[in-house]
Amino acid sequence: MQEIKFIENTHLKEKPKDQSKLGFGKIFTDYMFTMEYNSKEGWHNAQVRPYENLSFDPATTFIHYGQAFFEGMKAYNAVDGVRLFRPMDNFARATRSAERLAMPALDEDLAMEGLKLLLKVEKDWIPTAPGTSLYIRPTMVATDVFLGVHASDSYLFFIILSPVGAYYAAGLQPVKIYVEDEYVRAARGGIGFTKAAANYAASIYAGELAEKKGYSQVLWLDAVERKYIEEVGAMNMFFVIDGAIVTPPLRGSILPGITRDSVIKLGRKMGYDVQERLISIDEVMETARNGHMSEAFGSGTAAVISPVGAFCLEKEEVQVGDGGIGPISQKLYDTLTGIQYGRIPDEMGWSVKLDF
Repeated sequence: MQEIKFIENTHLKEKPKDQSKLGFGKIFTDYMFTMEYNSKEGWHNAQVRPYENLSFDPATTFIHYGQAFFEGMKAYNAVDGVRLFRPMDNFARATRSAERLAMPALDEDLAMEGLKLLLKVEKDWIPTAPGTSLYIRPTMVATDVFLGVHASDSYLFFIILSPVGAYYAAGLQPVKIYVEDEYVRAARGGIGFTKAAANYAASIYAGELAEKKGYSQVLWLDAVERKYIEEVGAMNMFFVIDGAIVTPPLRGSILPGITRDSVIKLGRKMGYDVQERLISIDEVMETARNGHMSEAFGSGTAAVISPVGAFCLEKEEVQVGDGGIGPISQKLYDTLTGIQYGRIPDEMGWSVKLDF
């Protein structure tokens, strides 16, 4: 494996004093990891270097044609030191995103070594207050300079870090979700299963409309029939219907979430009936109305588990259960975060403990 160069930063930032006001994705650390790719040299020039602005020619291809994707994971100040949660699964998903976008496969081992070195340098940035963590944002962009719809030959991969609190200001309080029945996020055969930047661009307008109506997120329906549940803007969706945990199947148009997979495996280990099946918006609204749906929640790296208290379709809003967080959502949240922070044994082998 190639050597990772370290470049010292002589202008360090002041670290946040009040960790209760971190917010999400607003504060960034002193260093970043970068490496470059071209077809002749492969992945090369790996560096942990000062966090700084990146310079791109106005004709750089990712700006015009969208060859760009990212990942998201966290480092936790656990009871026994610093831990990561399933990081190699994130890097493996990055390679799948790259393949679909005609980008080079990530050197996953080099990326992992770069992340470890970056975290070792920035360990004092990992917050210690309950519920906080250090968010990790790996990103790859195409860097050829030309105008023309064609895959780039050169790429930049970088990782930046951000100390964060809760993703939602309300914390684990249930959120209200608006069902989007006009616009679509992704279609099967497209790039919905990747973390392409374009997927998130496609979701912003509907998200803005939902926010103006008082809702935290958008629930997307399938692009063909506008009938079946897909995912929420930043989360995979789960419903507890007649005691079973139900989530839409992976059909190529929704993100195969690492937290989604963890919820499915944990739920089955706990003895729940976990079903991956098509679920229509009509079933969601009807079971919420008649009480057969006792809970609903989203899952994702940023929020972990986010309980849903109500859905709105057109002008009808229906409450889920009693409107609060349900016992299954709470148990999954407690178990997942317990593993991540080292408070309970990791019987699944998901945690990576860092030696520094």
